[in-house]
Order: sequence, then structure tokens, then C-alpha cells
Amino acid sequence: MLRSTASTSRLTVRHARSFATPSSLPIKDCTSITPPYPRLLKTLDQVRRVLPKSTKLTLAEKILYSHLRNPEESLGGGGKIRGERYLKLRPDRVAMQDASAQMALLQFMTCRLPTCAVPASIHCDHLIQASVGASADLAKSIDQNKEVFDFLESAARKYGIEFWRPGSGIIHQIVLENYAAPGLLMLGTDSHTPNAGGLGMLAIGVGGADAVDALTDTPWELKAPMITGVKLTGELSGWATPKDLILNLAGRLTVRGGTGRILEYFGPGVTAQSCTGLATIANMGAEVGATTSTFPYAANMREYLHATGRGPVAQAADEAASKGFLQADEGAEYDEVIEINLSELEPHLNGPFTPDLATPLSSFPGFLSENNYPTVLSSALIGSCTNSSYEDMSRVASIAQQAKDAGLKSKVPFLVTPGSELIRATVERDGLQSTLEDVGATVLANACGPCIGQWKRDEKKGEDNAILTSFNRNFKARNDGNLRTMNFLASPEIVTAMAFSGSLNFNPVTDSIPTPSGPFRFSPPTGDRLPPSGYTPGDLSYAPSPSPVPRGETEIAISPTSARLEVLEPFASNFKGGKGELPELTCLMRVRGKCTTDHISAAGAWLKYKGHLSNISENTLMTAVNDEGGHINIANDGNGEDTIPKTMQKYKQRNEPWMLVVDDNYGEGSAREHAALQPRYYGCALILARSFARIHETNLKKQGILPLWFVDKSDYSRISAFDKIVTRGVDKLLDGSLQGDEVVLEVTRPSGEKYEVRARHTMSRDQVEWLRAGSALNWIGEQARRA
Repeated sequence: MLRSTASTSRLTVRHARSFATPSSLPIKDCTSITPPYPRLLKTLDQVRRVLPKSTKLTLAEKILYSHLRNPEESLGGGGKIRGERYLKLRPDRVAMQDASAQMALLQFMTCRLPTCAVPASIHCDHLIQASVGASADLAKSIDQNKEVFDFLESAARKYGIEFWRPGSGIIHQIVLENYAAPGLLMLGTDSHTPNAGGLGMLAIGVGGADAVDALTDTPWELKAPMITGVKLTGELSGWATPKDLILNLAGRLTVRGGTGRILEYFGPGVTAQSCTGLATIANMGAEVGATTSTFPYAANMREYLHATGRGPVAQAADEAASKGFLQADEGAEYDEVIEINLSELEPHLNGPFTPDLATPLSSFPGFLSENNYPTVLSSALIGSCTNSSYEDMSRVASIAQQAKDAGLKSKVPFLVTPGSELIRATVERDGLQSTLEDVGATVLANACGPCIGQWKRDEKKGEDNAILTSFNRNFKARNDGNLRTMNFLASPEIVTAMAFSGSLNFNPVTDSIPTPSGPFRFSPPTGDRLPPSGYTPGDLSYAPSPSPVPRGETEIAISPTSARLEVLEPFASNFKGGKGELPELTCLMRVRGKCTTDHISAAGAWLKYKGHLSNISENTLMTAVNDEGGHINIANDGNGEDTIPKTMQKYKQRNEPWMLVVDDNYGEGSAREHAALQPRYYGCALILARSFARIHETNLKKQGILPLWFVDKSDYSRISAFDKIVTRGVDKLLDGSLQGDEVVLEVTRPSGEKYEVRARHTMSRDQVEWLRAGSALNWIGEQARRA
């Protein structure tokens, strides 16, 4: 270790935007959004009595351990905790976006409870497609997704959940502006939930089944993460931004470097950033696989809380901080320390096709040349949940104003996505929006849009082309459905400046753009961290009433003939009749290389089926590469080749259970539980991997699929399609007598040859119960019925 201190009808008419009226935000009712600091401090005192007296805790450990249900059960008995113990936690809040909320609520409904155990919110942001502009796009999307929005609103009314209407903004920006608070523990059904860490809390992305744990007051389980300390020194200057910090770190850590870890930032460079800048950093921690990211409470957070009408939260946080809660103990130890000197940081561009391929701006032209990548920019996009703060938009507007003064307009389509109605209204009031529009920008709806594939892009279909975005993720086909679109991630400032040259070889720090008046060169961007005249709320009808009372008489809006929504049927257990081992399994295929949740369950046009498991399952692994032959979306059931989903359907029709062999970091990317639900629906019982991404492995366990890791990664290539697999040791895992974590797989090839492969499991005692019951939801239902 390294030591370092440290109503539905109303929905259909919310098409047009009202003009923002300048005003300062009123102080909100903070009753349900203030963390329960007295309880958390009391629990932390209990924790210190359980741990050795000399133990120094990091900030992340303080927040996690203060949310333990029983400190003695989770931490007692001595021995190593990080990376070893399973923590049973009590989250404070749940946030759900409209795409993932459908399945989360369908699962919650099966528990037949009258209300949620913790405050919760639903945010309509993923189902709004970007095409021509905000008002038209929003109206069309509300019309096309009416039955889904009706369902979500009816469920919110029934269970007392705050419902943010389409057009209100992106879940992560809304959470930061309204719900995030220092020391809070929140679960969100989206992988970029950690964005809220910018306010000194732990915000963790999960699948819908995990959210149901919190909504039903079932202990939520998390293996105690390792803690990586990131020490920030120096000061950002010129064109360097918080986005560049996390782009640089992603290059250092790679997409797997943060798996099983929390990134805890400390040092003088932390307090020098804005709260929203910290949120950008935390947001993209998801790109390195980190459980979440957090920062010590400081003046930057206090200022943001007051500016967003949450002064009472800031006051409560001040008191908690005075008792040592919201920062690490002096002398706390980290498992690794990474130091970044902000004074030496230059802008970065990451990609294509992966967010961890980091290239400094000064080296980018050479990088493009070496790889024979396009140098002509085809589109520039800024905003999203990652970079749509007031600070981002004011700095971008300073660049646009310079260009306007020089007589320049964007040479490519320039799309701007505000993160929330609060940001949009304030930016409009302060003239920043008009500045951007004057140079050619199109302002889109307050929604995710192109960042998650909700982009109706007609140009460049099937062509190699390059785009620049200030988004967080850039996997193949993610933004526009074109496998050949190369998305390079950068700060909104760099994206904007390059839009005026139209060339990826342009360096706005050093290069000039020809104009009739002579060469023009940008000066470094400037901006305000918070709006000088305060925020203005804009259209308040998008927002819910705080802490709504559940209306149990509400009928959930699901049509029995819907193609968008269907009631869930429980998965059957693979261990009925006292069986101790899985049934004999057939290997369906071996998946080659990078396989993200986008590969397993594509987004884009498929988002409309998020609440209909049988329909959305038809996209399962449709862009995955079959290692035997190297073809995309080709598999064989022994009777000939077909698409992967069609092959799975054939196994399901034969009632023949099957398994998959997969490569490293399987399931990286979005917290998309459909990537686990869909294979389970088709009959998958086991997935054997070189390694798993954290959220996806948990989602598999939740749905009753056994995830196993190769003991020897070279065994990956030994198991092939049609091989029969029998498990040995799962019976001992179920009865609790298994010593160690090894499970043996007996493999029989079609030729009759037999051999064994050693694998290991990461199941906790509670997770074994999920496996036995057929899913975590089945187990929760059993416990509820017994109670």
C-alpha cells in the first residue's frame, strides 16, 4: 500500500419551450435530499469500534461504511476488507432513466409493495431522438413514446416516485442540480451515475435488479472496492480542462484499470476545480471501469449547493464536515496513488472506438497520419451529461464569440445538447445560446440524444468519417449506427474550435484560420463557473412536486397488446427437484475480443423495446464476433448457421440450456441489465470469461446466470461450439461446503474426447441464494412472502 494524506395528457402538450424569466432560485425543501448525517455518524462510530483502533479511513470508506446495515457482520473478525469482504449496505436514494426504469419498475412491481423504501426519481431523457432541433424533436418523441411515458408516469404516481417529464433534462445533470449531496450513497440505473460524485458522494451505476434491492429495503451488496488515490497538484490553464484530466487518466488506466476500485481524488488541485468540473471527471470514471469516483467536501461544492437552492444541505454538510466525516483521515492509505500535475496537462483527444486511446492535442495530426484516419471533420457535437454545465457553455460561447467577430461560421454540422432545462434557460437568458446559434449551432432537446445513439443522422451512412464530441463513450456505431464513424472525445472547447476549421489537423492552441482580414487565431477560452446573475429555472412544469405521496389506487398503464411493454414472468430455477449441479450445457459460441453491453444489447433504435423483454432479446449479441470463423452475428446450433439471436431462439425452443465462452472485460460499458436478461431469457445458464466488467457480472448473478472466470486464461480457446459442459462443485457452492472458489468444468467434445477446465467463482452467500432461486428477484419475492 502507498500512504498519502489526504399526467399523461399534460405530457402531450409539453412541446414548446417557454421563455426563461430571470430570477434567482428559491430555497428548496431539502427534507428528503439532505443525507441522514446523524445516523451516518453514529454508524461510523460503530465501525470504528469494530475495526482496529489504528485504522485510518479514506473518504470512500467513510461513506460506504457509514451506510452498513450491520458493521460487525460486514467488517468484524479481522483480515483484509478491500477486495475481499461483501458489504451489505443501505442506499439513500435511487435514480432511474426512462429506458432502464421500465425494466426496474417491472421487476419492482412483482414484489407487490405499496411504495418505495427510499426516495426515488424517474428521468425521461433516453427516448428523445435528435434530428432537426429541440422543439420538433421533443414533440415527435413524446408522440412516438407515449405509451412508455404513460407507463412510467402511472408507476411513479402509484409508488410515490418523482417523475421528471420529457424535456426536463438528462438524469445525471438533474441529479447533480437537485439530489446530489456530500456523503450520500445513491444507486442509479445508468453507468454514468457516478457523475454525482462531483458533489462528494458515492453514486454507483447498477442494473434495475440492484435498484429493486434499495426500493424494497433489501440489503444491497457490494464487494468492498479497492481505493485508488488520485492526487491533483498544480493548476489548469489555457485550453486544459477537467475533461482533459479524465481523458489523460483514461489513457493511463485503460478501460479495465479501475475495475473493482473507487477513484478518490485529493490534493490542492481538487479544490481549485468547479463542482461541475469535478462531476465531469467523476462521470468518465465509468470509462475506466471504476465503481465510482469521489472528492472531499470543499467550498466549490458549498457554492454550487447554495446556487442551486440547496443551502440547507450545505449547512448540514458543513456541520458533518466539522466532525471529520466528509474527508479522508489524515494518514489514510490507498492501494495505489496516481499523481497528476494539472499545470503540465494539455488537451487530449481519445479514440476512435474506445475511450482509453488517449492522444495529446499536439500529437494528434501525427496519430491520424500513422493510422491513415480521416482528417476531415464531418460533425461536431457538444453537451451531454458529461459536459453541459454553465461553465462549459460559457467557455464555449467565448470561443464562438471570437469566431463570430472574425466572420467565421462552423464548417460542419454543430450540435449542442443542453444537460437540463435549468442550464438551457440560463444559457438562453445570458445570451450564450444566441451566440452559438449565430455561428451555426443547432440546439437540441434537453436529453441524451446523439451521445447514446438517439441521432437521426442521414449523412455518411456506411462511410468512413470522423466526428468530434464532448461525450463520454465512443464505441463503434454507438452515436449514429454507422460502424465506420470514428468518434474522438475531447473537451467542448476543443470540439467547438475545430468546428470552425473543419480539419482534425487543426490545433487551436497554435494554428490560425485564414479569413478575408488575414489569419485568425483563437485566444484561450474564458467563462464563469456559476452564472453571475444566478440560475433561472425555465419551464417549471417539467419538474415534479417533491416527495409525492403514493397513490395506491393508480392503475399501471400497460396494454396487453403492446409491443413496447410486457409484464415479466419469473425465470425458472436450474436447481429444481434438489439438483445440486447445473444441467448439462451446450457451448453456443466463443465470443472474441471487446464485447461491451452495446454489443450484447444494442441501444439506438432498440431502446423502444426496453420494457418488452421478448422483443428486445432479438438483438442479443448481434454485433459480437464469433471467434470460430471471425464472423459478426453468426452462430451454429448444429443444424446450420444463423444469426446469434436466431440460434439462441432455437436452443430455447428445444429447451436446451447453453453457455458462452467470452474474452476479457466482458460486458464493459453501460449498466445495461438487458445484456444479462436477454441471454437468460433465451436459456443461458453459465458464462465463462477471461474477466468480467463489474456491473455486468453483478447483473448476470442477479438474473440467475452463473459467471465463472478461467483460472488459466489460455483455456479460453479450448472450449468450442457444440461442446457439452458439466459442472462439478456447484453443489458444494449451493450447500456452503465448497472450500475455496474453484469450480471444475468437465468438457466433452462432439468426437467424444473429454477434458477438464478449472474456473473460479466470485459468489457471495446471498448471491448463491439468487442462483438457487433462479434470480435475485425470485429470492426477494420469496423473502417478502415469508415476511
